[in-house]
Amino acid sequence: MNGFVLGGVSSGVGKTVATLAIIRALDAAGYSVQPAKAGPDFIDPSHHQAIAGRPSRTLDLWLEGEAGLARNYARGEGDICVVEGVMGLYDGDGSSTAMVAEALDLPVVLVVDAKAGMESVAAAAYGFREYAATIDREIDVAGVVAQRAHGGRHEQGIRDALPDELDYFGRIPPSGDLEIPDRHLGLEMGDEAALPHDALDEAADHLETERLVDVAREPTIDAEPAAAEPTDATVAVASDAAFCFQYPATIERLRERATVRTFSPVAGDPVPDCDGVYLPGGYPELHAAELASSSTLDDLADRASEGLPIFGECGGLMSMSQSLTTTDGESHAMAGILPADVTMRDRYQALDHVELDATTGTLTADRGATLRGHEFHYSEASVDNDARFAFDVRRGDGIDGEHDGLLAYDSLGTYAHVHAESGAFDRFIESLAGRR
Repeated sequence: MNGFVLGGVSSGVGKTVATLAIIRALDAAGYSVQPAKAGPDFIDPSHHQAIAGRPSRTLDLWLEGEAGLARNYARGEGDICVVEGVMGLYDGDGSSTAMVAEALDLPVVLVVDAKAGMESVAAAAYGFREYAATIDREIDVAGVVAQRAHGGRHEQGIRDALPDELDYFGRIPPSGDLEIPDRHLGLEMGDEAALPHDALDEAADHLETERLVDVAREPTIDAEPAAAEPTDATVAVASDAAFCFQYPATIERLRERATVRTFSPVAGDPVPDCDGVYLPGGYPELHAAELASSSTLDDLADRASEGLPIFGECGGLMSMSQSLTTTDGESHAMAGILPADVTMRDRYQALDHVELDATTGTLTADRGATLRGHEFHYSEASVDNDARFAFDVRRGDGIDGEHDGLLAYDSLGTYAHVHAESGAFDRFIESLAGRR
């Protein structure tokens, strides 16, 4: 696919809204759009999917490496890939937007807040273009989308101020209908607060669609497919509003190598007949009362005590704990599989790419292996003094600042989220197949 990257001058500049409007503009022009997201985000991609109608690809060098990045891009479907960046264009040492654009050799369309500027918009964009040379990086900033820009003299002033090296790709007008509600961890999910199509279409009318098509180019990548030997294992995957942080590539990998059955703990579904359970992250704190009264957690606890392997990430870890206390002080009993009590805080407790060294063989890693992932959570877990951990933390915070991967029975709970390209889910499937 041809593609381009939407980079921002900073966080909060309106990259997500610009991405959604561009998807609508390209769709209206007859192009099939594959959305993607630079960085380890789950929330922005949910908005992409709500508008584009297909899962958004995760593109993160830290999580996937260059080969994995290429594979995930190549597995997309469509005529044009629109990659939403993370934070500001150059921000982030593990996998910045600029690093992703450079690795894929894709041009950057810069989203600039034009609310109170004209010539300054051009100056900022030119500075972002020229900065690449000062850090010896090959970043092709091709032009700008002016966010929160009015028409008439305002728009013309921006056009006139841009140097010849930078193209003008249109504007996103200021509109109260183009604001996505937010909460802890970021915006609300796409299935909760999808922007209205008519408002996005109105914004799309102010974009230079064919200029965007013309600037898109095919990436220079070597995307050798990863080997995927099927097994006879069956994996049960929790999937509902409390367990909604799932990378498409992870579910694809599980389906390639095992039978996948989904269930909803919030709805009280019984745990399917399976060889192991995957509990993704999400928002168990928003559904703590439903989970506490759900027979699913009791079922999980019984199955774990009988030796069924359960792997929980972040929200999965929280639901596997003894209790979950919300910010209003209400405490709810969870599955009680792991020796931890989790408390929600008003500020985030960890936000980083992480690197973990396995000190013992576990569901997602052999002893001595290193896993890369990311963590972002507002909760903290207090654990028993005799708690057993699977990982030493080389980078990040983990559960107690030094360790991650709480162990109990044959189950594992981590604050870290890992991607399929880390090999963690291959190890998970192989451990389940070996037991069978």
